[in-house]
Amino acid sequence: MADRSSSRRVIEVNRALAGSSEQRGKTVRPKRVGDFPGVAKAHLDVARKLSSPLLMGPPLCDELVALVQHLFSEEEAGLVRHLGQLAGTTADEIARAEHRPREQVEPALTHLALVKRAIVCSGRDEKRKYRLLPVMPGIFEMVLIGESPEALSPWHRRFAELFEALYATGYAADYQQRQKRPTPMVRVLTVGRAIEAHPMALPSDRLEVVLDRYQSFGVGQCQCRMTMQVAGRGCGKPLGNCAVMGRWAERGIEQGWLKRVSRQNVLEIKREAEAAGLVTWIMNVESTKGQCSCSCCGCCCHAMRIVNEFNAPGVLAPAHFLPQFDDARCTGCGRCEKNCPMGALVIDHDKKECRHLVARCIGCGLCKVACGDRGAIAMQAVPGYRLPYKSWFSLAYHSAPGMLQGAWNAWRSR
Repeated sequence: MADRSSSRRVIEVNRALAGSSEQRGKTVRPKRVGDFPGVAKAHLDVARKLSSPLLMGPPLCDELVALVQHLFSEEEAGLVRHLGQLAGTTADEIARAEHRPREQVEPALTHLALVKRAIVCSGRDEKRKYRLLPVMPGIFEMVLIGESPEALSPWHRRFAELFEALYATGYAADYQQRQKRPTPMVRVLTVGRAIEAHPMALPSDRLEVVLDRYQSFGVGQCQCRMTMQVAGRGCGKPLGNCAVMGRWAERGIEQGWLKRVSRQNVLEIKREAEAAGLVTWIMNVESTKGQCSCSCCGCCCHAMRIVNEFNAPGVLAPAHFLPQFDDARCTGCGRCEKNCPMGALVIDHDKKECRHLVARCIGCGLCKVACGDRGAIAMQAVPGYRLPYKSWFSLAYHSAPGMLQGAWNAWRSR
């Protein structure tokens, strides 16, 4: 169960309770460079970089190498292998490393950053620097967020298939299990209708208040549901509800992977998503520079599937509200169970009782909305709740120990 004595709790999974009917085991098979005799050195160099535990990468394996080969041509991989994640590298530096003229290198890098979106860039002209992204979060999201679900190119469809094959190996669970200090990177916003008159609701609990900090807003496509749609396992829920705010939105709009919208548009999109049974969550920080908000489902969202499918703690900060149940009012209809994205509710239809698996609950409030006027569910504030981090520096500082431990555990397991 979740440790309620901690000031910052995350989903802690009790294996006796949290396993779903479709639990997966890890199938990833780490290999060495010598196990890929027919693969170009440039591709292997990139795969080795992306496999770094400091990037939360998968081990060097067949699935990772196949994804890298699809993402980059051999020529592109020759450029990408010189990139770092933090400092950034200029086109001149990469040209010198590859013994090629800048005039050949720069267009390829620009294409990778602004068309494929497989790397990122910042700055302009000769001062522009290029950086390597992790596989997830990073490359996966950027490649798909700006694409049309109805008109995905064969290249993008194949990318989605290869990424899902890599994710299905369960490698991501290596970074969540056995952590003494898990990383609460994101937090769920309880559905507004579930707490609209709650006296304990804070400004940080309300999406409309969060949006008031920003002037610019952009919207892109849900990468997770798009990927599952390609795999033939889509849930049919809305896709165009990944919202970005502030400076991040301006950058995405300028580069063409976000559509500019108004604050009111964002609220309407998010309410529509919640009505479809999607969970609204944002980064666990109150920064005024930039913010992003996903609308997620337990069947497609890769962060939530770590809990649902691989029985590993997630990266969600502890909920501010959790449901409480009144058995006397419960009719045993099962609507709350059906609408819970995490499988945290089990209804005994004979006894008309609801069993609440707290270890799986994220406090989204969809169960209360589904219950409606029956009044069998009320959202109650959790004692000891802590506000989101005040800045990205604070989030990084407090998250670093857990991230380093996860990287260490992944390195040792390989």
